[in-house]
Amino acid sequence: MKEQITRLFDCPYFQQEHFPQQHCFVEKTNGAWTSYSTQDYIAISNTVSRALLTLGVQPNDKIAVIVPVNQPKWNFLDIGVLQIGAQNVPLYATLSESDYQYVLDHSDATYCFVAGDDIYEKVRSVQAQTKVKEIFRFDANSEIGWDSFLKLGEDTSLQVQVDALKNSISPKDIATIIYTSGTTGTPKGVMLSHDNIVQNIKATAKRLNIEDPGKKVISYLPVSHVFERAASYYATLMGFSVYFAESIEQLGENIREVKPHMLAVVPRLLEKIFDKIVDKGSQLSGIKRKLFFWALELGEKYKPYRKNNGWYYFQLNIARKLIFKKWREALGNQLEFMLSGSASLQPRLIRVFTAAGIPIYEGYGMTESSPGATLNDLRNQGLKIGTVGKPLEGVEIKIAEDGEILMKGHCVMQGYYKREDLTAETIKDGYLHSGDIGELDKDGFLRITDRKKEIFKTSGGKYIAPAVIESEFKKSRFIEQIMVVGEGEKMPAAIIQVNFDFVSEWAKRKGYKIKQVNTSKKLRKRIQKEVDKYNLKFGKWEQVKDFEITKEEWTTESGHLTPTMKMRRKIILEKHRDLYQRIYNS
Repeated sequence: MKEQITRLFDCPYFQQEHFPQQHCFVEKTNGAWTSYSTQDYIAISNTVSRALLTLGVQPNDKIAVIVPVNQPKWNFLDIGVLQIGAQNVPLYATLSESDYQYVLDHSDATYCFVAGDDIYEKVRSVQAQTKVKEIFRFDANSEIGWDSFLKLGEDTSLQVQVDALKNSISPKDIATIIYTSGTTGTPKGVMLSHDNIVQNIKATAKRLNIEDPGKKVISYLPVSHVFERAASYYATLMGFSVYFAESIEQLGENIREVKPHMLAVVPRLLEKIFDKIVDKGSQLSGIKRKLFFWALELGEKYKPYRKNNGWYYFQLNIARKLIFKKWREALGNQLEFMLSGSASLQPRLIRVFTAAGIPIYEGYGMTESSPGATLNDLRNQGLKIGTVGKPLEGVEIKIAEDGEILMKGHCVMQGYYKREDLTAETIKDGYLHSGDIGELDKDGFLRITDRKKEIFKTSGGKYIAPAVIESEFKKSRFIEQIMVVGEGEKMPAAIIQVNFDFVSEWAKRKGYKIKQVNTSKKLRKRIQKEVDKYNLKFGKWEQVKDFEITKEEWTTESGHLTPTMKMRRKIILEKHRDLYQRIYNS
C-alpha cells in the first residue's frame, strides 16, 4: 500500500486516503490544544503552494525557514514548497548573524520564513548580503505575516498549475538542502532527494512494524535536523497524531498531558531525564530509597530476550510495580518505546529503561544518510545492547581497512550543494564515508567506537578514542559534560562541566559552601575520586591524568553544543584555551 508514496508530499495525501485524522497536528494556543485535520493539512499546504507561485517561485528555487519551536505552519510550508518543485532549506534557530548570512547566501534562498523577533532582526540585518527578496513571519499580523502570505494563495485557479507541477516532480529530484550543524567547520549543504528520505522512512516503518493509526507522538527536537524531520514524515505516513511541545523546558509537562506512544530522543536529553529520576530517588529516605536504588541496580543488569534467570524476572516484576511504574507515569504511561539517534547512547540507559518497560531502540545515521542507516528493535532478535542495530532494508554497511564505516544504498545523499570537491571526497564508488569508526559483529550488528576525526595520538604515539572514555565518565552524577583532550601532548586530560544541580545538592548535604565550581578544592577532590574510579576501565595510556572544571554550563546558546546537543569540540577548546594551557603548561 505504501508503495504508491514516492515523494515526500505524497504522505499527507496517503494519510487522507487511508486513515484521515481529525487530530493530524495539535499545538497549544493560549493554553488550549488546537487541532488541524489531515484535510486542513492538505488545504493549507495547497494555499501555500499557490501563494508561492503568486510570488514567482519556480521549481528548484530555495525557500529558507527558521523557527525556535516546532509548529504546524512549518509542515504546511514544507509541503507547499515541495509540491511545486522548490526546495526547503531549514536553518537552526540558534545560529549567529554571520551563520545566517553564509547559509542564506550560499543556498541562494529567495524567500525566508521565520518566527520570533530575535531571528527576524538577525535575518533582516544580513538580508542585503543575500538573495532573499522578503522575510515572512509566522508570528506577526502585518503585511509580512502568515495570514497576509496565505491571502496571496486565495486564487484557486492556480491549483491547476500546482497539480501540474506536483505531477512533474520525480522521486530523484532534490527535496531539501540541509546544512550540517558545523561541529568541525563551515556548514555544508547536504542535498537530499525525495527518494532518499521516502525510502528511509519506509525502511524504518518496516523495521518498527507498527500499524495502528491514531497513536500520538510529540515533536520537540529541532525540525531543522533531519532526524526530527524524518520522524515527522514517518508520523504522517503512519497516520499518527503529532503534538507540538511548547518548548524544551515544558517538554516534561507536555509529555504528561499528551501521553505519547512513541518518543524520538537524543542521548543528552535522555541522560537529563535519567539524572532527574535518579535525583528524585536520592531525595527519598529509609526503605523507599533502598528500594529505588535496588530497582536501579537490577535494571542495569537487564538482558533482552529473557537471558536473565527466573529469580531476576521475579525481582523485576516487583521493581516494575513498586518503582518503574512511577517512571512510566512520569512519561505519560502510554510510552511504548523511545527511538534514539544523533549520537551514541550509554548502554546502561538502554538496559534500565527497557527493564522499566520503556524499550529504547538506538539507531545510527547522519544528515548525509537521510538520516537512518541502522536500527535496533526487539522483534526477531533485532536488539543488541551496545550496538546501533542492523542495517535498514536497502542499506549496505561495510568497514574500511582503517575502521571507517561506509554506507551504500538509497540513504546516500545526492552530494554537497556547490561543493563537488567535498562530494567526491565523501562518496567514493557509491559508498558514503561516514567519518565514524566502527565494527560489524558476526550477527551483522554495527558498533560505533569513535569519530575518525576525533581520535588523536599522544606525544608517546598512543592512540586515544575520546568518545569511549567520555561515555564512561558521563555515568558519574557529578559530570554532565566532559571533553577528553591531549593531541600531541604527553598524556590525555579532560575539560569537565559538572552537573550543577547535583553538585548543589551534594554540597548542601555535606554542609559545604561552593562559590565557584571551577575553584572549589573540596569539589575538585570529589571529582578526582570519580576520575580515579572510571579510569580503572581503561589502559594506563588512556587514563585521564589531569582535568579542569569550567565555571559555566555548556549549552547551544553559548556555542558549546550543537542544536542536537553534541559537543562542538573546536569551539569548546577555543573557549577554554586557558584551562588547556593550565593542564599542560603548569
